[in-house]
Amino acid sequence: MSQTVTFDMTLSADALALYISQLVNTHFPDDNVVDPSQIMEHLPSALERLSTCMSGIHRKYFNESNHVRFDHMNSDHMAMFLYLLGNTIWNESGGVAIPTKLFYLNKVMHAVDLYFSVKMPEVFVLVHPVGSVIGNAHYGNYVAIYQGCTVGAVDGVYPVFGEGAILFAGATVLGETVCGDNVVFAARSFVINRRVPADSVVTGAFPNERISLSPRTVRERMFDPLPREEKFPT
Repeated sequence: MSQTVTFDMTLSADALALYISQLVNTHFPDDNVVDPSQIMEHLPSALERLSTCMSGIHRKYFNESNHVRFDHMNSDHMAMFLYLLGNTIWNESGGVAIPTKLFYLNKVMHAVDLYFSVKMPEVFVLVHPVGSVIGNAHYGNYVAIYQGCTVGAVDGVYPVFGEGAILFAGATVLGETVCGDNVVFAARSFVINRRVPADSVVTGAFPNERISLSPRTVRERMFDPLPREEKFPT
């Protein structure tokens, strides 16, 4: 039987809507003022998605013993939330004005380029994603992206990731790269137009990249509950 996951926040929903609208209006003081009610209209859906996402990340600061807490002062939480909010508003309303500002706000606050129309999976995690450009690829569930990563197109073709992918710091994945499930891109690895088999670790840079067998799945590395002996100290 599955255990109940609790979800709480450091700000109430009303306070969060006001906080986001104030951030947007402070950074972009044009005539199109964003009212908290415009955020609140889509906030429940965005928070439900955030709760589902964070519930799947059994790591410190995300899901600890089935307790999920969204901390508006945790920059990784906020980077994920701003994307989810912009994407939710765009999906539910079709409008682009507020999602565009939320995308830009994410750049200002976290130096991450993750456009609101990019389709991220149900469970993903951004780990101090400063300098990462996350393009319009196909992402399978359970993807982790660290700082300085690039996912981009070549001649309009974007990569395809299977279920389970980790891009460690400085990894670059471009073009018609097709990955199987459980693929790890080591720090500063670089691939372009490459087929990467399932259960692999990619090291090195094109044209001399190397592919070896991964000893653990991505979910074991980043998402599933840690064995008792590997848990973070409290």
